[in-house]
Amino acid sequence: MHYNRDRLAIFDADGTLVDAFGAMARAFARHDMDIGDLERFQKRRKLFKYLGGMREFPKNLRRQFGKQSRKRLLETLTGVYREEAALYPGMAELLGRLIAAPDVRVGIVSRNVTHEPEQTLRCLLARHGVDADGLDFLDCLPLSEDKTGRFRELRRAFGVNPALSFACGDEFRDYAAATGAGMHPFIAAYGFEDHRRLRDEFGIPNEVIARTPHELAGRLAHALGLDWPEARSA
Repeated sequence: MHYNRDRLAIFDADGTLVDAFGAMARAFARHDMDIGDLERFQKRRKLFKYLGGMREFPKNLRRQFGKQSRKRLLETLTGVYREEAALYPGMAELLGRLIAAPDVRVGIVSRNVTHEPEQTLRCLLARHGVDADGLDFLDCLPLSEDKTGRFRELRRAFGVNPALSFACGDEFRDYAAATGAGMHPFIAAYGFEDHRRLRDEFGIPNEVIARTPHELAGRLAHALGLDWPEARSA
């Protein structure tokens, strides 16, 4: 296959670009529920992520019981994302730099769970001064869909060499999708999984795990050859 000289950067949204935990905590609180603190949230198994730990589980389970209760919670979460949720520090600037770079293809592949997730993410980005129309793609996948195939499709569609392709996420599934598509992974340890679990339980190399948004931004900027303060020491 003939490759051009473009680079490709794919971002997950929740837990990588967006402080999803903060948004969920606000939404839960408005329904008299408690998701717990970030440290304990990161350590929970998938099934209990959103039901809370032993302290919060009984009350949360009662509040989420029933289709209408879950529907109202989802509506609240959507509103919080669109009107209040925040990008992590530095991410708006990073996206702006990547959008402006003429030889970088950049976009988002997300499994965001709000209503009309693409519109939700557009609203969130716009509040932070990021023009979603400047992205090369903004794809929202069903929760059950693996990202590997979409990563591969995007890389091939833009004609980008796998060696010049990067994917940023915050879970093992993001790491597996990136490596499965022949791309370089950058994994955030400040989102849905903590550093120890990513490294010790999932076997992700320490060298590709970033503990802070600034560290992730610096590493990616350095890999793409962008001028970025953190890039010099990442």
